[in-house]
Amino acid sequence: MTGTQLAFLVVTLFTAAVNVGIAAADLAGARFVLANSAEVGVPRSWLPWLAVLKLAGAAGLLLGLSDAALRPLGVAAACGLVLLYLGALAFHLRARVLYNLAFPGFFCATAVASLALTVSSQR
Repeated sequence: MTGTQLAFLVVTLFTAAVNVGIAAADLAGARFVLANSAEVGVPRSWLPWLAVLKLAGAAGLLLGLSDAALRPLGVAAACGLVLLYLGALAFHLRARVLYNLAFPGFFCATAVASLALTVSSQR
């Protein structure tokens, strides 16, 4: 296994895991999720749908990891997660909630890294 293949595996698994974790927090109505979403103007009714998107992204990443023929699904999933977290960053910026901007930034960075490694693994 090359270094790039190992990075692809580790980063993809990590990205999927953190998305499953934050989706679980969304679905559970964790206090920090409810407080943050209220502060940035995300209606509570959106949280289950956002969790579904995060879980779908994680599933797509894992499927793309499982078989080279499904790699385009992994690319699509990573793109979707990048867009989701760019939206989260936009909500934070719009509401001027900057003190915890690192959290959506971190999730976005993992999605971007997964996207880059998934695309490079197709070659």
